[in-house]
Amino acid sequence: MEGTVYSLIPALLMLVLVLVTRRVLLSLGVGVLVGAFVLHEFNIVSSFNEIVQVFLGIFFEDGALNTGSIYLLGFLLLLGVTTAFMTASGGSKAFGDWAIRKIKTRKGAQLLPAILGIIIFIDDYFNSLAVGQVARPVTDRQKVSRVKLAYFIDSTSAPITVISPISSWGAYIIGTIGGILTANEIIGYQPLEAFVKMIPFNMYAITAIVLVFIVILLDLNVGPMKKHEDKAKLTGELFDMEKGNIPGDLKDALESHKGGKIYHLLVPIGLLIIGTVVTMVITGILNTDGKASILSIFENTDVNFSLFIGGLSAVLVALVLYMEQSIPKSSTFKIFKEGFKAMLPAIYILLLAWMIGSIINSLGTGQYLAELVQEASIDANYIPLLLFVVASFMAFATGTSWGTFGIMLPIAGEIAAVTDVDLVLPAMAAVLAGAVFGDHCSPISDTSILSSTGAGSNHIDHVITQLPYAFICAIASAIGYLILGLTGQLILSLLAALVATIVIALALKAIVKR
Repeated sequence: MEGTVYSLIPALLMLVLVLVTRRVLLSLGVGVLVGAFVLHEFNIVSSFNEIVQVFLGIFFEDGALNTGSIYLLGFLLLLGVTTAFMTASGGSKAFGDWAIRKIKTRKGAQLLPAILGIIIFIDDYFNSLAVGQVARPVTDRQKVSRVKLAYFIDSTSAPITVISPISSWGAYIIGTIGGILTANEIIGYQPLEAFVKMIPFNMYAITAIVLVFIVILLDLNVGPMKKHEDKAKLTGELFDMEKGNIPGDLKDALESHKGGKIYHLLVPIGLLIIGTVVTMVITGILNTDGKASILSIFENTDVNFSLFIGGLSAVLVALVLYMEQSIPKSSTFKIFKEGFKAMLPAIYILLLAWMIGSIINSLGTGQYLAELVQEASIDANYIPLLLFVVASFMAFATGTSWGTFGIMLPIAGEIAAVTDVDLVLPAMAAVLAGAVFGDHCSPISDTSILSSTGAGSNHIDHVITQLPYAFICAIASAIGYLILGLTGQLILSLLAALVATIVIALALKAIVKR
């Protein structure tokens, strides 16, 4: 059943279960089970063996430790411990008290994660978790719902990294573009030049960032987001407490030290940022053959190891600062325990997401969708629109932007080179745009999982409340690509996408007011 329409079953079933039950672990677990059965044509022994092997593959690969996954899981645990120390030391409370004096409005509190999300552009994982740690005390004090914070984080992290050449995403994409241009004998662009020229064609990334600020300025709460925001404003309940443990939320497990200072939060966060960035640069240099450049450093850096080192640095300095405080205080053992426990919900979700992602990859879901593109008979001018749609479905079904890039970018380059070489850049940009949109809609997306973790929100609530905003930008982007196909004019099509974003937002605001 690999590479056929049946390969879509696990992803579609998982989506239906998520929408009906709102239980992410159950939905992902059923998706893993059904995916294994479909892969092995309902042979029970082979299916369960597949599940065991996929789970073990998270930790062991080709007879060696899968260090990438282990480092990321370790970083999440370290982040939980850092948060616990910042809570117990009173740093989070002190920062929140300071912020509420300086940032006096909900609008100001919402602008903080939006602006930070654009400034921290080097990696989406790092962005998602770092922005959440800094912004959460501020948005909590202004009664901004956690799902709203998760939306701001998710809708700036991937969109900004996908259009930034100096980022882990940018370096990967530039390297991929270089191979595509060479393979298709396209000599009109250098890889970096091509990437930069593709930025304005990436209409979803641009409209997603613009919409974040429109949402803040208009206080636009549509669909399920309105329910969460209304509850936060009226009752101060920032997340649904009936849905079990929230990633990163310590509830009342730790008592804040009354002598806490702002630096008890800022110094650990600062070490987290410095440790991560410095390690990214060092590993990038060490992994580069010959003379290292900025692009080669980000292309060859070890992001997960860098996050782990940054997290370890943050824990150590948070521990030292906590130990310097006078008693009474919680035991360090309890702080470590509560920090680890707070991150377990996110880790469970991430493990199951990786498992179903691996099974979906084995089913050839991405390849099946890619073949549909190659077999489609369509006017060459509308190729970017088609690629945007297919890349969206692929990223949604597989939960990975990078996997979609790897499959669809070469196909986009080849199709454009054969039909109309002038469409190479818009075609590849449309793939990037569609991949980010699909990633925003997928409950098994790494970035979405880490965004809900950083914000401390229920993951499924985050995905569902983000969907209307993602679709606003997707519709606007589709209009932009349609105008591009009709006119061939980049400025006109990008302007159309931006105007469509604004018009849809204003129309929804008028409807919500009624």
